[in-house]
Amino acid sequence: MSDQTPRTDTPTSATAARQVPDKVTVDGLEDRWSRTWAEQDTYTFDRTAEREQVYSIDTPPPTVSGSLHVGHVFSYTHTDVVARFQRMRGREVMYPMGWDDNGLPTERRVQNYYGVRCDPSLPYVEGFVPPHNGTDGKAVKPGDQVPVSRRNFIELCERLSAEDELQFEALWRRLGLSVDWSMTYQTIGAKARAVSQRAFLRNLGRGEAYQAEAPGLWDVTFQTAVAQAELEARDYPGAFHKVAFHRPDGEQVVIETTRPELLPACVALIAHPDDERYQHLFGTTVTSPLFGVELPVLAHPAAEPDKGAGIAMCCTFGDLTDVQWWRELRLPTRSVVGRDGRILRDTPEWLTSEQGQALYGELAGKTTFSAREAVVAGLRESGDLLGEPVPTQRKANFYEKGDKPLEIVTSRQWYIRNGGRDEGLRDELLARGQELAFHPDFMRVRYDNWVGGLNGDWLVSRQRFFGVPIPVWYPLDEQGEPRYDSPLVPDEAALPVDPSSDVPAGYTADQRGVPGGFVGDPDIMDTWATSSLTPQIVCGWLDDPDLFARTFPMDLRPQGQDIIRTWLFSSVVRAHLESGSLPWKHAAISGWILDPDRKKMSKSKGNVVTPMGLLEEHGSDAVRYWAASARLGTDAAFEVGQMKIGRRLAIKVLNASKFVLSFGPADEPVSLDATLVTEPLDRAMLAGLASVVDQATAALEGYDHTRALELTETFFWTFCDDYLELVKDRAYGAGASDAEVTPATASARAALGLALDTLLRLFAPVLPYATEEVWSWWREGTVHRAPWPTSDALRAAAGDADPGLVGGAGAALAALRKVKSEAKVSMRTPVEHAVLEVPDALRAGVEAALDDIRNAGRATGTLEIAAGTGETVVARDARLGEAVAR
Repeated sequence: MSDQTPRTDTPTSATAARQVPDKVTVDGLEDRWSRTWAEQDTYTFDRTAEREQVYSIDTPPPTVSGSLHVGHVFSYTHTDVVARFQRMRGREVMYPMGWDDNGLPTERRVQNYYGVRCDPSLPYVEGFVPPHNGTDGKAVKPGDQVPVSRRNFIELCERLSAEDELQFEALWRRLGLSVDWSMTYQTIGAKARAVSQRAFLRNLGRGEAYQAEAPGLWDVTFQTAVAQAELEARDYPGAFHKVAFHRPDGEQVVIETTRPELLPACVALIAHPDDERYQHLFGTTVTSPLFGVELPVLAHPAAEPDKGAGIAMCCTFGDLTDVQWWRELRLPTRSVVGRDGRILRDTPEWLTSEQGQALYGELAGKTTFSAREAVVAGLRESGDLLGEPVPTQRKANFYEKGDKPLEIVTSRQWYIRNGGRDEGLRDELLARGQELAFHPDFMRVRYDNWVGGLNGDWLVSRQRFFGVPIPVWYPLDEQGEPRYDSPLVPDEAALPVDPSSDVPAGYTADQRGVPGGFVGDPDIMDTWATSSLTPQIVCGWLDDPDLFARTFPMDLRPQGQDIIRTWLFSSVVRAHLESGSLPWKHAAISGWILDPDRKKMSKSKGNVVTPMGLLEEHGSDAVRYWAASARLGTDAAFEVGQMKIGRRLAIKVLNASKFVLSFGPADEPVSLDATLVTEPLDRAMLAGLASVVDQATAALEGYDHTRALELTETFFWTFCDDYLELVKDRAYGAGASDAEVTPATASARAALGLALDTLLRLFAPVLPYATEEVWSWWREGTVHRAPWPTSDALRAAAGDADPGLVGGAGAALAALRKVKSEAKVSMRTPVEHAVLEVPDALRAGVEAALDDIRNAGRATGTLEIAAGTGETVVARDARLGEAVAR
């Protein structure tokens, strides 16, 4: 990255004595090193660092109302790899952790856990003890839930959230997240409430927040408005009904509808302006069946000629298309469905016929399902139902957490402008998306499509209890009616406030609800209205301008692809409106975890895997390896097999490191002196490692942790299987006296030390426990604060060596071992004679390392080299001796 200033990587000598355990294991590393990191403040952010040295991460605050699943481990590991890399690159990493504990999920969990429900009309009870505590694991039925005051209910929400947060933190610590645990926050905490309310008041002051009485999506179960970003389109059983409307001359105009119960709410029939079938009807009127209301026939391009009859009834409101037609064609409002999902009880004034009024009287108070049955029966009796209903699966909008289709009802709500109705603002937000570096870049189109497809502003008010209150009161007129056009707002210094209990300036508590007094806004903010401000919360926008200047705009927002439309976009909106900037420079978008049937894992589908058992069984490094093996933006299968590979890799790091550290006297430091590396094979190995360092660094700078891991792991296994085996005799000093260290031995030991030093740092972001364990055997401090390796020292040692030499030598050793394997004899069996057929491409490597090949292959006799025609080395005419006894 151009804005990075990496530390100089100058290898230093190891500790005076190596302290390598007799037996190495990955078991237990998590407890020991997690505790050490906490005690030594290994990951604490230094807030005195200048902005160019800071790397700040807008960590996703997990929802604590549920349980973490393996998908969380997957995506948070990706973030941690970035954090560890940036820290080793010399950046001071601000890596906080938040807890998303407000909103509907927490309310539902509290209701089920404690057996209570919120009733704002009840008084607060000091020392309230809930009837249940969730220990039996059974949810309490709604009818058995005890009503409590809003304040009591919120206290229970806060209590349960705090308990959940402790469990989440324990899991994150075990996973090895390098979070600064002194920098935690709650989205319902006092600071977050104050930030959220301050931003809202500033939006209000600039005209970006406004209140409107308008049709909106409504969940009848949870009794709250729902924003466009929270919708899910699901299949829902229904039936098409052919219904006849009537022209004055008696001609029938047939429409098809799945919602005949909305006939009394019909305001027009609409067809496409180019539809030849209905050209003669535009500008005329028809009369609705049963209710006898005269309705215009109008044209609109959103009508679909190939859907149903091609002409549709517009009702206020059946779906979002009805809202579009109502707004653009300036149609009247004739709502008949209330917030409870039932037909309104008062007969509408636009129904003037006796028949229509009588039928409506039968519908009043019914659910939409029962009303539908009654209307269909009436249509069948009047002859206006043509044929019988035809079953179908229709697409209906659902609240993402709900199980009943949403209704569209008219209510007073708060909105924040987001470009949905302002083309200029939309263009500005699209331009912000172009400024943001998406990783991977193809995720950018999801942002562009969402912003380009917005059809309304951001609805931010919710009719719930546990959340950030809308910080507004309304004066009451002489009749006790709220004056919504003259809201009372608090001073910023007074934030956070709760209008349901706090009193606005200039009023007294006894004026609440009294004519001439005031009333508090009863609503809370959408959870995204607070979560969209996580950069402002963690960077100190409210009360720490020094920290804010050092950390904002932040460097990274990691998150899931499914909330680009919600969390990412809403955060861009808030930063753009408040600061005229992006909230961060980079967005790292994780893919989904798929179950064995290739379906997305989610709690709602019941196919998730909880992670603690995986961490305990396989080890945290192993689970992190599985996560890091998947690229950003790519869906990955849940594979225990991949975790087993990761565990084997972590164990190999320990064992190979122990082997490397066994060369030379234990009371002497491992040499990292590059000038001692003189042997061609050693220099070739370091040349290959230098290329790995350059390529892995470039990959991590480009947020491709998977490529960096692949490069490092591939080199490591070759290093273990070929190079270590080739040089171990030379590194031991075979044939020399204890007091004598030959240049060849010194070369091998220095090369091994440099390689181990480099490999541990390359692996550290993915395998933090195994690498820290090895580092502690021979180095001071922590590997996670060591500088990221550079290739300079390695290339200085390697000179112009060809990395391919190691592959040639390794192929020759493999050929000798194959002979022994096929003869079913020990690898210690000497080779008294053999001819090595070597392809031209590998010949230099074999000749340069011939002595090492002899030693490693136990070639005690003649070893001839001949031209080979294949792609690898082949041994022929081999004669084996007797195996040497152990």
